[in-house]
Amino acid sequence: MSNTAKLTLPVQTIESTHGSAKTMLEAAKAQMGSVPNMYGNMVNSPGMLETYLLGYRRFREESGFTPVEQEVVLLTISRFNVCTYCMAAHSMIADKMSKVPAEILEALRTGDPIPDAKLTALSAFTHILLEQRRNPTTIQLNDFKAAGYTDRHVLEIILAISVKTLSNYSNHLFHTEVDTPFQKYAWQAEL
Repeated sequence: MSNTAKLTLPVQTIESTHGSAKTMLEAAKAQMGSVPNMYGNMVNSPGMLETYLLGYRRFREESGFTPVEQEVVLLTISRFNVCTYCMAAHSMIADKMSKVPAEILEALRTGDPIPDAKLTALSAFTHILLEQRRNPTTIQLNDFKAAGYTDRHVLEIILAISVKTLSNYSNHLFHTEVDTPFQKYAWQAEL
């Protein structure tokens, strides 16, 4: 990322913030035990972090996707956007919390074929929405639905894309350092 511009805003902490920014960081610390570097950067725009947290929570709680499917969507987006921070974070979440099978997680990290037809369809359609800028063909949509998904799932993928765009893009611009809990899952794009 050496040729990528870097924002000079400081990583915020609970002590350096006030108002809604402070409240969001305190809630993150209470939930996770620490404030992730990504949140400390994003809270420089409290509206950005608040929007991210709301969208992320809604995707997790209301998308209709299983935890494994959620990670397929989030890792597919983060890999497409080459976000090293989110690839590490979601790899850890996939492994430890969502219980994504090791061979599926490895395929998502490397871009190799996913050894599950339904998850392959989910990842492929997510990639189509990203690559074709939200313009899948009728055949592509029908193939996605034939795998067991619905029109509502399409909207939920769009929600995930919007949330991951906020985090992936801000991580690029901040060159966000991967937090210690995620370092075991560090990821680099194969160029």
